[in-house]
Amino acid sequence: MKKFLSIFLAYFLCISAALAKDVRFVQVTDVRFSEQAENNILEKVINDINKQKDVKFVVFTGDNINKPDKKELSAFLSEAKRLNCPFYMVIGDHDVNKHKDLSKKEYIKAIRKQVRKYKPETPNYAFEKEGVIFIVADGSKDVIPGTMGYFKEDVLTWLDSELSLYPDNNVIILQHFPVVPPEEKETYYTYKPENYLKVIAKHSNVRAVIAGHFGVNKEETVNGVLHISTAPAPYYRIIDILDADTKNPTIWAQLKEVK
Repeated sequence: MKKFLSIFLAYFLCISAALAKDVRFVQVTDVRFSEQAENNILEKVINDINKQKDVKFVVFTGDNINKPDKKELSAFLSEAKRLNCPFYMVIGDHDVNKHKDLSKKEYIKAIRKQVRKYKPETPNYAFEKEGVIFIVADGSKDVIPGTMGYFKEDVLTWLDSELSLYPDNNVIILQHFPVVPPEEKETYYTYKPENYLKVIAKHSNVRAVIAGHFGVNKEETVNGVLHISTAPAPYYRIIDILDADTKNPTIWAQLKEVK
């Protein structure tokens, strides 16, 4: 009988492991791509990501190009399309400027024109992978851009509404500007981060906020939410959400550097 129970338990554990849902994605940030650069870091990073297994998607978390220029964005997208998986874009402070003919609207329009399968129509959007909800929150400005993040009231209202839609899902927020500073650099801080933090504190489904911008690598848990900051390419992060369909998934972030 004991032998039978042992066999049954082993079988049950194997089946449970097989049914467990894991989500792996990659974050690349602050590439600041330029056609004039002698060393194409983006090309090397993409080549390395394409060697990784089971990557569901890649997210570029802002400052994707070095200056707001349509030709630079087009060249960036030509490289990004070599990825073996879908990719998503976050806008950073280097990416847009209305006075240089690359507003947020034009930025998204250019992506959708060049990447036919790209679905998002606005800088703020949500998508789902294996039951996990990913929310992209835009803290950039296209009028008088600056290094300080600014999540406008309408963005926070939208974020609050989106989080309310998925009370039973695990949620990961993707953005350029951290709301928990990874280091003391006041000119890079987010304006009134307490307003943002109040929004996510209302919801028990937020598991992580993933950003770039500061140029440093750090992970910190604040009020049960993991805040991840990632340094610029040639670094990138492989992020695994293990047991993604449970209430307490494990988030494991591996830092990679491309030589």
